[in-house]
Amino acid sequence: MQRIRAPYPFASDPSPMIQTLADALAERGYETLTPVQIAVSDAALADRDLLVSAQTGSGKTVGFGLAIAPTLLDGEQFEEARTPLALVIAPTRELALQVKRELAWLYAKAGVRMASCVGGMDMRDERRALERGAHIVVATPGRLVDHINRRSIDLSGIRAVVLDEADEMLDLGFREDLEFILSQAPETKRTLMFSATVPRAIEGLTKTYMNNPERVATISKESQHADITYRALVVAQQDAENAIINVLRFHDAKNALVFANTRVVVNRLTTRLSNRGFAVVALSGELSQSERANALQSMRDGRARVCVATDVAARGIDLPSLDLVVHAELPSNSETLLHRSGRTGRAGRKGISAMIVPAKFRNKAERLLKFAKLNAEWGTAPSADEVLARDEERLLADPVWDEPISESEQGMVARLAGAQSPEILAAAYLRLWRAQHTAPEDLADANTPSPRAAASFGPSKWISIPAGRNEKAEARWLLPLVCNSGGLDKTAIGAIRIQDTQTYIEIAAPAMDGFLKAIGPAQTLDGKYKVTALDSAPTFAPRGPRPERGPKPDRGPRPDRGPKPDRAPRPERSEAPNPAPKKAWAPDGDALLSGPDAPVERKPRHKSDAPRPAKVEGEAPAAKKPYGDKPKGKKSWDDKPRSDKPRGDKPWGDKAKSDKPRGDKPWADKPRSDKPRSDKPRGDKPWGDKPRSDKPRGDKPAFDKPRADANDTSKRFVPPGGKESRPAKPRGKPSGPKGGDSTLRRGKPKPR
Repeated sequence: MQRIRAPYPFASDPSPMIQTLADALAERGYETLTPVQIAVSDAALADRDLLVSAQTGSGKTVGFGLAIAPTLLDGEQFEEARTPLALVIAPTRELALQVKRELAWLYAKAGVRMASCVGGMDMRDERRALERGAHIVVATPGRLVDHINRRSIDLSGIRAVVLDEADEMLDLGFREDLEFILSQAPETKRTLMFSATVPRAIEGLTKTYMNNPERVATISKESQHADITYRALVVAQQDAENAIINVLRFHDAKNALVFANTRVVVNRLTTRLSNRGFAVVALSGELSQSERANALQSMRDGRARVCVATDVAARGIDLPSLDLVVHAELPSNSETLLHRSGRTGRAGRKGISAMIVPAKFRNKAERLLKFAKLNAEWGTAPSADEVLARDEERLLADPVWDEPISESEQGMVARLAGAQSPEILAAAYLRLWRAQHTAPEDLADANTPSPRAAASFGPSKWISIPAGRNEKAEARWLLPLVCNSGGLDKTAIGAIRIQDTQTYIEIAAPAMDGFLKAIGPAQTLDGKYKVTALDSAPTFAPRGPRPERGPKPDRGPRPDRGPKPDRAPRPERSEAPNPAPKKAWAPDGDALLSGPDAPVERKPRHKSDAPRPAKVEGEAPAAKKPYGDKPKGKKSWDDKPRSDKPRGDKPWGDKAKSDKPRGDKPWADKPRSDKPRSDKPRGDKPWGDKPRSDKPRGDKPAFDKPRADANDTSKRFVPPGGKESRPAKPRGKPSGPKGGDSTLRRGKPKPR
């Protein structure tokens, strides 16, 4: 892969350019091309695959637009739009839409038709735009894969594929999507890959999907970006956000970008800056595409001057008037630092990249700058006096002082001059001017970070409690006891000094009277500890030194264990005996040793536990039993041994069977017995144990006597000398308004 280095500084384009593109550049105000634009538009590379590494803000979008023009245009104009001719893939939505705008004005005179496939947009509108036809499609990887799978885009006519910010797409996990897209495009396509860095993953992608690419490098490793001034501002930990306010006020940039690492910090900074009077918008991944587009458009229109964003805005965002980048939190790596800072100082403009560095993170900031090969100006954040002094300079340098008085203003000017003195007018103007700007913050000294000093407790009084170290008194239970009993807040409690027999507690003087009233006339805490109010602060005797520990007892010399016994040399592997047999599993859970080291020789409880007989040479192996020796249906191994009769193929072959032949009916051989059949084995019928009648059964069951008829009154029981029996009355409470159950109980009624 040949390496080409573009000329630097700027030079005129040595190769001829398509006239429609030259006219578009002239109307846009381009006088000279940047190094990357000159390098990629070289006529010698018109048909080659390119791997381009260039700094952010070096005009890469216009550069690859010029590079693919000879591949796409037939002359100076596009043909009728049918299937796409070029794909431009970008990692983020904002970058994709920005590329679409840049290529739209560059190819406007050539009759280009653009389409975008960006996540967050309406997919139906994108599908209709593709059906109408487009020459160039700008897309993000995920949405483009969706269109390919849905067959709403035809890649058969693709002539060129451009991967913008390829290293960022790989970092975001789009490697599989890129490989799928490149595999779906024709093999005759031309591939251009633009990346600020060239990691190993990029090189692997070029070997697989690019045809002998040319390497074009326009990054100077010896010097940093000349149009960006890097400043590292050391602040105290508690003044990090205050320093951001002072930096924004000090520079007063038309557009400023504040970077944070998380969405939570973005939301907090946005709220605070908005409360301080800044025209601020937020930009993060949790916003919808329309909200993100509106935020960037507000920055371009001037409705907002500060944008607080996560690293989603670190690549591809081009704001024309962005002069200041503030790193509210240090980036995670040097590449992110370069891409964040690259949002300013673009296309020849100057910019400032300021890092807010808490004192304890200074070493991390130095490592980031070292790995990024950047030289920063170290200092402190602007103080409040410096911000006010800078405001006065801007006020005096305002061109409003040189403008003449208009006719519409003369009446009011004369009226003010006649009513007030010049000093009052100047003071009023200064107040009005300062009212339009938020006040700066007073910052602590960053070189001597001071921890939070406890405020003075103020006038106080002391009480004593008869409980000390001897009673195991501790502040963790004394403090809530005093607060709950005396109705105090913990802020009204000062020092707690625990002595051997007493504990002294400091209480704020204004709260002392209320405390004594709350504990009652008994002046006790929890009914146990008597409280004594002291007239003055107690005097604490200094604690003596800790008692010295005596010397450790002399245990005498350690007894001599004697020489170690001599061990026989370890035999070689070839001479080593066979390892001991493994432990055999016993059914009762005991571990048996089958070797000579077995501590106790146990008699096997089952023949399966007995040692196997040694094999005899020439003897045929015994046939294996299909079901083994394990008894079925037994819960214990202590049951009766199985019969020695050979078992058949059926597992129930051991069951004793009758020698008599069985007919169709097992009970046809002999008459039934009157004896109960409980001793006999039961058959398949569950009612076999019941005694049966000896009478033969016909088609209908035989009965000894006819069944009773309920309607036949002649069969009713009539006791001697009485009337016919009546049905028994229902037992229980009578039914009626008072309730009760009139239903019959279960069972037969008993006669009275």
